[in-house]
Amino acid sequence: MRRKLSWCLLTIAALLLPLLAVPPAAQARDDAPILDPIPDDPAPSGLGVVLQEVAQLPKSKPTGEPTDPRLLRWNRINHVGEVPDHSGRLYVPDLNGNLYLLDKKTRTPHVYLDVAATFAPDFFSQAGLGQGFGFVAFHPDFAKNGKFYTAHVEAGNALKTKTPDLTPQPKTGYHGVIDEWTANDPKAETFSGTHRELLRIGFAGRIHNLQQIDFNPNARPGDADYGKLYMSVGDGGNGNVGDNGGDPQNLGVPQGKILRIDPSGNDSANGKYGIPADNPFAGQAGKVGEIYAYGMRDPHRFSWDTGGTHRMFLAHIGEHEIESIHELYAGANIGWSEREGAFTFRKDDRCHLYPLPADDDKYKYEYPLAAYDHDPPPDWDCRSDTGHAISGGYVYRGAKLPALRGKYLFTDIVDGRLMYTEESEMKHDSTGTNRAQIYQMQAYDTSGKPVTMKELAGDERVDLRYGSDAKGEPYLLAKANGKIWKIVGTKRFASCKAGPARVGHAMDAKNWTPVTPSKWKFPGDQVVLAEAGEERPGPRRPFEYAVLNKGPALTSTRIDAKVRLDTPVSISNRDVIVIFGYQDDTHFYYTHLSSDNTIYPHNGIYLVNGADRLRIDRQWNANRSHGAPPSITDEAWHRVSVTHCAGTGETAVYVDGKSRPVFTAIDKTLGSGRVGFGSFDNIGRLRDLTVRGTPAK
Repeated sequence: MRRKLSWCLLTIAALLLPLLAVPPAAQARDDAPILDPIPDDPAPSGLGVVLQEVAQLPKSKPTGEPTDPRLLRWNRINHVGEVPDHSGRLYVPDLNGNLYLLDKKTRTPHVYLDVAATFAPDFFSQAGLGQGFGFVAFHPDFAKNGKFYTAHVEAGNALKTKTPDLTPQPKTGYHGVIDEWTANDPKAETFSGTHRELLRIGFAGRIHNLQQIDFNPNARPGDADYGKLYMSVGDGGNGNVGDNGGDPQNLGVPQGKILRIDPSGNDSANGKYGIPADNPFAGQAGKVGEIYAYGMRDPHRFSWDTGGTHRMFLAHIGEHEIESIHELYAGANIGWSEREGAFTFRKDDRCHLYPLPADDDKYKYEYPLAAYDHDPPPDWDCRSDTGHAISGGYVYRGAKLPALRGKYLFTDIVDGRLMYTEESEMKHDSTGTNRAQIYQMQAYDTSGKPVTMKELAGDERVDLRYGSDAKGEPYLLAKANGKIWKIVGTKRFASCKAGPARVGHAMDAKNWTPVTPSKWKFPGDQVVLAEAGEERPGPRRPFEYAVLNKGPALTSTRIDAKVRLDTPVSISNRDVIVIFGYQDDTHFYYTHLSSDNTIYPHNGIYLVNGADRLRIDRQWNANRSHGAPPSITDEAWHRVSVTHCAGTGETAVYVDGKSRPVFTAIDKTLGSGRVGFGSFDNIGRLRDLTVRGTPAK
C-alpha cells in the first residue's frame, strides 16, 4: 500500500512540475473568454473643471437623408483649434461641410470655407459617424504661406471617375480625400484662393474612414518632422473579417494606419506629395512608404505632448470592449485586428475577448498605456453598440490650470464623461497588464453648480470632444447642441467650507445616543460598538449606531476621525458606517466602509429616506456588480474624512489621507442633520473625532 502511494505521489509531482515551471502570467492564459477584461473602473479624482460657454455653432444637416439617427444632431462639429497666425481666431470643422472661424473677442462664428459645396455633388456625409468634412490642419507657416489641409469623404460619381492613389479596399464604396488649400490672404475672414488634391484612399465601409490630420507642434524649422502631415486612417469598418480582413496588419495597404507625408514633396506614386525618407517603411518593396504606425481600427484622435519627452499619443476606439490610449512612434503596431487592447481578438467570436497567447512577446505589439472597457449589461446584444467611444485629448501643459498640468485629458464621446490619466504614469508594458489608472472629473458651471455634460448638451448622447487654443488651454464641444465651452478653472469636489461650528472632545457617553445603549462602551477616548447589532423593523438600514448629540444639527458638514473594524478579518463583509445628515431613524445619509466591494449594500454612500437604503455613490458598477476597491481590509486604525456640501449635494469620502476620494456622490434630499457612527452586524470603534459644520437654522 505504501509503495503504491509513493508511486502515486511521484506521478502527481511529475505532472505538476511543468506547471510549476511556467511563469504565473502564462499559467493564466487559456482559451476561455474573458468576461470582464478590465475590472478596474475609472476612479473618482476629486477634481472638477469649470466650464464657460463661449459659442454655439449654427445648425446643419447631412447632404442627404440619413437612416442613422445618430447623425441627426444640432450640427456635427468635431474639433476646435486656433489658427497659427497670432490672430486669436479659433477654427471649427463641421462634418456636414462648413469650416468656421470664431472671432477672437466675441467668438462669433462665420463660414470661412464651404467644403461640401466645393466638392458637390460627390461630397458625402449622410451615412457613417465620421463621414463628411472630417478635419482641418493649418500648416505651421500658415501666416506666411496661407496653406491648410482638409480631409473629406466622397461617393457617387467620384467612385467612377476618380481612382484612389493607394491600394483601395475591395468593393470600395467611399473615398477619403486629402486636399491642400492656399489662401490668397491668410488674414482674410473668408477663404479665397486655390486648392489641389494630394491623396485619395478607397474604403469599403461607411465608418472608420479618414479621421484626424495634423502637424507635430514640437517640430521647428529645420527639424526632420517640420511640415510633415500626419493622417489617421481607419480600417474601413470591416478590418477584422471579410474581403479586407487583416488590412490593419497588412503593410501593403493604407487602411488601419497612421500615415506621414511631406506636402511639399513630389516623390509619391502620384507625384503630388513626398514620402519622408525617415518613415519606417519608406523604399521597402511591397510596403506603403507613407505608413508611420499601424494596427488600428478607428484611430480617432492623436496628439503630441508639448512638454515631458514630447511623446505622441493615440486615442483608439475599440470593437467589443476596449477604449485605449497608446504611445505612437515610427513603426509602432498596436495590434488590431489580432488584438483589441491587450487581449486576443478572435474572428470566430463576435462577443468576447480572449487571453494573450503564451508566445505573444514575439509580436511586439504596442499595448495600451491606459484603457477602460465597456461593461455592457447582462442582456446586451453583442452585435449592437454599447454606447462608449474614447476621444483624446492631449497632455495639458498650459499655464492657467495648474491642477491639470501633466494630465492627459480625454472624454467618452457618447456618455460625456471627462477623464484623465497622469502622463508620468503612462508607461509601456509589453504584457499589457500594467496600465495607468484612469480618473474621472466633475464638471461645474461658472456659478459652481455641479453639472454633467449630458445636462449641458441637453441629450443622453453628448458627442463630446476636446480642442485647445494656441496656448494649450482646453475647450470642449458637443454635436448634441453645437456648443463650445472653455475650461476656465478647476475646483475640488465637495470643496465647500464647513463652519463655523466645531465639535470635538466628544467621547463621553453623555454626548451620544445609541440605538441600543447596552451594546456600547465609552472608555473616555473612544466610542466602541462592542456587540453586533440586530436587524430592526422598518426599512433596510444600519442595525446599530450612535448619534452625536453634542453641538447643533448641521447643513454642510466635515467629519474627521479614526475608525477601526474589530470584527476579525477571517469574517467576510465586515463594515463600519459614518452617519451624516441624520434627522431620525429612517432619514439620514451614511458612508459604508467595508472589506467587500462586490455587493450592493457595501462600500459606498447611501441614503435612508423613509425606505430601504439607496446607493447614491458614483462608484457602483451595476453591470459588473462591484464598486470602488474595498476601503478597509484589516483591523488597524484608519483615518476617515467625510465632507458633505448641503448647497450642491456633493459628498466626498477620503481614507488614510489620500489625495483622491474613495467615494463621491451628489444628492440634496436631506438638507441638514447630525453625525453618527455604527455598523450593520459587526463591531468597531471610533476616536479622534472632530466635526465642523454650518449650523442649521
